[in-house]
Amino acid sequence: MLISEYEITIKKSKFIGLLYDIKDVSEVKPILENLKKEHSKARHMPYAYVIGNTAKKTDDKEPHNTAGIQIYNQLVMNNLDHHLLVVIRYYGGTKLGAGNLLRTYLNCAKGCISK
Repeated sequence: MLISEYEITIKKSKFIGLLYDIKDVSEVKPILENLKKEHSKARHMPYAYVIGNTAKKTDDKEPHNTAGIQIYNQLVMNNLDHHLLVVIRYYGGTKLGAGNLLRTYLNCAKGCISK
């Protein structure tokens, strides 16, 4: 179940954070498949989830450790067990660089959680 959405734009790249309350791992794949259909023109869709002792994170082809770890850390720091956080990126034509990507994914994850 979608519980929060947050959007920011940096140098024409749009980042959409989506926070879901999930019961178990079996819910993750259908959510991601639906998002990929709905946002078929998005370039990247990094995500992280925590369900008890099970956790996963991915950068989805962004530079290593610029997206997934930022999203995962926000879930852990906010004690969000049984949650999935996805940040969808529509590329705006300008490379942001690893530092900007890291900060943007972090800020999008924070914004989505605090909303």
